[in-house]
Amino acid sequence: MMLRQRLDEVVDRFNILTHRMASGPAADEFVKLSREYAELEPIAQTVIALREAEKELQGIDELVASGDELAELAQEERPTLVETIERLEDQVKVALLPKDEADTKSAILEVRAGTGGQEAAIFAGDLFRMYERHAALNNWKIEVMSLSEGDAGGYKEVVAAVRGDSVFARLKWESGVHRVQRVPATESQGRIHTSAATVAVLPEAEDVDIDIPASDIRIDTMRASGAGGQHVNTTDSAVRITHLPTGIVVTSSEKSQHQNRARAMEVLRARLYDAQRQEAAQARAADRAAQVGSGDRSERIRTYNFPQGRVTDHRINLTLYKLAEVLEGGSLDEVIDALATDHQSRLLADADG
Repeated sequence: MMLRQRLDEVVDRFNILTHRMASGPAADEFVKLSREYAELEPIAQTVIALREAEKELQGIDELVASGDELAELAQEERPTLVETIERLEDQVKVALLPKDEADTKSAILEVRAGTGGQEAAIFAGDLFRMYERHAALNNWKIEVMSLSEGDAGGYKEVVAAVRGDSVFARLKWESGVHRVQRVPATESQGRIHTSAATVAVLPEAEDVDIDIPASDIRIDTMRASGAGGQHVNTTDSAVRITHLPTGIVVTSSEKSQHQNRARAMEVLRARLYDAQRQEAAQARAADRAAQVGSGDRSERIRTYNFPQGRVTDHRINLTLYKLAEVLEGGSLDEVIDALATDHQSRLLADADG
């Protein structure tokens, strides 16, 4: 009964928005109405389709009960219609699930070499290139904000902004420890080594999300340097910002001090916003399973096994023998879709329970 009442409210609100937008409101109000309309339209149309299917099913049942000469034909149509109703009901339930307010945001992507020395840095580079290709396939814009190159290639650390519609909704599943099993290029005996890299995906935060008083930060400038300690330039342009209450330190070391400060503040806002979200998520989570996709970066989430050409996501026991395709960024969607679907199923089970 509560679900039906909620659906009635959605359709009523959608009809009100449709009427108000057609009445020629002022430009600022029209923009506000359009935003709410776009958010409600998919679920409203699904509810309308569900109501029409339910009405049609009622008509079929009445026809069958009447013993009319068309009753047999109507009985044959019934199973297909029931399936349609069940599918629409599932879509409606999913649409009504609590939304992560950060899902529509762009993201800050951080990839860091973990255990494994030079091979870990090379693997971190492989992962970052995977995300670059994935971003290109989705028409997202990716901008490197800071990086530290590995001695033998790859990255000790790389931080980038990934901008586009609902980037965080997709990439948030990537947070955690990624493990690689392969024979490193530096291995002369042909032995398989295991290395790791850590990925952190943070929702991009705006001033309205996080307010950082000037008294809470300390800004230091220093000379920017590149791989091997070589100076990128001879001015003190690199910026290090320390958030005094939390001890979080962010650096940026490109040529422009003004740009470095803006980038470092952007990363700091994202980390503080993420910390708030993590705290709230942990408070809500009843068990460990509920935290899948919440961004626990101490958890080993995925293994890339080169000898067998497979990728295994340990959170949902998913294995794909598409290692090359995943690392090329295309088949990464298959992993992300499976994780999102599993998370959705858990939420639906909790709601039904």
